Order: sequence, then structure tokens, then C-alpha cells
Amino acid sequence: MSSIPKSRNKREALVKATIQLVNNNGFHAAPMSKIAKMAGVSPGTIYLYFENKQDLVNQVYIEVKASFTQFAFKDYKETASIAIDFEKIWKNIAAFKLNEIEESMFLSQCENTPMIDEPSRKEGLKHLSPLLELWERGQAEGVIKQVSPFLLYAFSIYPISFLLQQRERFEIKPENINDAFEMAWNSIKI
Repeated sequence: MSSIPKSRNKREALVKATIQLVNNNGFHAAPMSKIAKMAGVSPGTIYLYFENKQDLVNQVYIEVKASFTQFAFKDYKETASIAIDFEKIWKNIAAFKLNEIEESMFLSQCENTPMIDEPSRKEGLKHLSPLLELWERGQAEGVIKQVSPFLLYAFSIYPISFLLQQRERFEIKPENINDAFEMAWNSIKI
């Protein structure tokens, strides 16, 4: 007999179904009825865990973002070198995006939709605080360009999502990861 309560199994099935449907069909083509059917629960069961579709999407976004950042900052300990610290975080992010395909695709969808409300975006941003603090430290030390963290993210982290989308046309090998890191680092360092 499973030690996980049925209610947790149902919620996890709803989260997984939401991720899969959004990835395959987009947010608007993922109605609650399809999510319930894919999760193997009755449509009313969703409302035991989530107020509505907006709540469902926001909670799934925050959970996936938390999983992503937990992976991104695993084994991260601040050192004296901004470059070494950034490489550690960047390569963890790349590993997550290239190995956790479903979650990574979902986060990419979330980055490009108005479906995620502002409080959830802010909550997701809090999870990136070690990276933001690293960039602030790098800027204070004169190592990283004095630009908005949004620009730093756009030019150093977001391209990993592009590579993920091209994985069927472009084989991502370890040397490609190293090249991509060097290009990311060169885009933000002074």
C-alpha cells in the first residue's frame, strides 16, 4: 500500500496534467475538464485543491519555479569569484532546462503569457534571489555590467530556453554547453 495519501496523489496528477496540457496545447486550450480527465479525476475534484484555473496555473508556476531554482542553486556556495559562482549557477540552470524538459517548457510558456498574475511572478522572482544577489555583488565589484537584472537575465539565462527549443535540430553536447556558457558570461561581464 502506498504511503502517499490519495489526496496528494490527485493533486500531483492535476499538476502533471496541467504541465503536459499547457506544453502541448497552450494555456487557453487546456480547460479544467481536460486537465481533470488527463489526471484521472472528476472535474469537481480540481476545486478541492485550486479555486479556479488562474489559481491552478499560478500555483503550478510557483511550484515548478521553486523546483527549478532549488536545482539551479544546489551545491552553490558563494566564493570570491563572480565568474566561478555564475558558471556554477548557469550550468545548473542549463542542466535543469535540458534534463527536466516538461518543467522547462512549462516555465518558458509562463514567461511568455499574461496568464501568470503579478503576485505569482513576484513570488517566482524571489526564488532567483541568489542569482540576483550574485549579479549585484558583481556590479558592486565592477565585474558585471551596470544594467538591469532583466537585461542580464535576457542575455545570459534566457538563451538556454532557445537551445532547449532547438534540441531536435541542434545536438547539445558538453562542448556546446561550455561555448554557450562563455557566450553568456561574455554578454554580462565588463
